[in-house]
Amino acid sequence: MKPNTGVKTLWSELLPYEFKRRLAKFPLVYLPLGLCEPHGQVSAFGLDTIKAEWLCRQAAERIGGIVAPSMGYHIHESGNHAKWLEETIGEENPHMTSVPPAIFLHFFLYQLRAFVNAGFRKIVVLTGHGGGNQKDIRLAAEKFMERVPVKIWVRSDPELVEGIYDGDHAGKYEISQLMYIRPDLVDMGALHYEDVPGSGGRLALGTDADEASPMLGGQIMQASLDRLCMEARQLKDQAVSTSIPRIPYYTVEMIWSEVLRHIADWVTSNPGHEQREVSLTSQWKIYEQYRPMSTI
Repeated sequence: MKPNTGVKTLWSELLPYEFKRRLAKFPLVYLPLGLCEPHGQVSAFGLDTIKAEWLCRQAAERIGGIVAPSMGYHIHESGNHAKWLEETIGEENPHMTSVPPAIFLHFFLYQLRAFVNAGFRKIVVLTGHGGGNQKDIRLAAEKFMERVPVKIWVRSDPELVEGIYDGDHAGKYEISQLMYIRPDLVDMGALHYEDVPGSGGRLALGTDADEASPMLGGQIMQASLDRLCMEARQLKDQAVSTSIPRIPYYTVEMIWSEVLRHIADWVTSNPGHEQREVSLTSQWKIYEQYRPMSTI
């Protein structure tokens, strides 16, 4: 892993006086989001989480703020994801840390509550796992901001470099990222396992993964970091309320009811408009249309 400067930025590692000192300088918290899912035979499952954590820690060292504990569980079975999984994973076990959309988004609102109650007034949410999930996270964040006067900025990491690089899944883009920040977690020699019975096959590896390189990964990650730092600096200059009453549970539940009212718009609840239906025999068919029991 690329070395950090030695500055402590992780909430989990800070002592109380250190936390208060960093909070007073810049009341911003970074939330890295990711997932364990297959990125081919050659890459570690946690690629999405690892790159989000790296970017958040680097930004906190440069600009200030505190990095919250990562959320390593994400949405990746339902709605638009179901057909993609059928085509790239098939009937194999993907060994994912996937949770239903309502569980993830409901808990996300409580994470925001915890941040505000701890004294943060500016929140950066960076997800290394995209596929449209970031749109639903932004919806939840917008509903939260309608009731609580804080600033929340949500992006997936490929959105940081839109127009410069094209993101992918376990292809030249993502494998290069991991080659740069954690070369020990990439083994291109493991490609031969694709032909080993019971190994899972290709496991969603991009067709251009063999073009990945640490040099490209460095260019992507540095461009991503520059954009993230720019956004953090802009948040630093924005005025927010310093006095916010402690948020009770019922306020979060009221916000959650607003998010649920928009479930028809959730990317993670419905397949894409142009998306072909999942095959009836696929293990992913039951997740194609998602509705939590509370809305049925």
